[in-house]
Amino acid sequence: MTSKDSNIKIPLLNGLVLAGGKSVRMGQDKSLMKWHGKEQRYYLADILSSLCNEVFISCRPDQQSEIDSKYNTLPDIQAGMGPLGAILTAFNKNVEAAWLVVACDLPLLDIATLEFLIAERDINKIATTFESPYDGKPEPLITIWEPQSLAFLQEHISDGFTCPRKALIKNIDNVKIIKPKDPDAIMNTNTPEDAEKVKMLLNKYFPSNAS
Repeated sequence: MTSKDSNIKIPLLNGLVLAGGKSVRMGQDKSLMKWHGKEQRYYLADILSSLCNEVFISCRPDQQSEIDSKYNTLPDIQAGMGPLGAILTAFNKNVEAAWLVVACDLPLLDIATLEFLIAERDINKIATTFESPYDGKPEPLITIWEPQSLAFLQEHISDGFTCPRKALIKNIDNVKIIKPKDPDAIMNTNTPEDAEKVKMLLNKYFPSNAS
């Protein structure tokens, strides 16, 4: 973890699993897919619980009642804004915390990858994120968003944008971007074709869980 000032207070790190999408391209709810023997939203929440102070599952208000009560939920307070709305809801919950945001469509994500991201965290930047191995751009949905990012996100919205990736690109000089040690670990799975690729890779990375 990087800090310019050894006396600066390090914000607590909370975890946020994004599970409120409608998964139109996949044809089924990606947060419910059981890549590791349990629903992906729970699998990721359980991983984050060993790394973060508090963990929440971000969801639509209509999803909240169906989520296991042992997990904390954060229903979106701003409808129609996608992942950015979920991030803003998280800051509304705790504006002083940093938020490790993880999308539910990352079935190959493992604890080592998240530990690497946390180890590389720069609390002086607005965010610490991975560089996409596919297009070289920042991956906003596997990112640590620091408290100071809120002002930049709100400005982004006031300019008429709701894409968190564009917010990172717009403020790229204030973002720490690292290359993943294992590019497959941050592979998005958005379509049935992607899912077939993941099934093959699961045998490589998680042989005991592959199905």
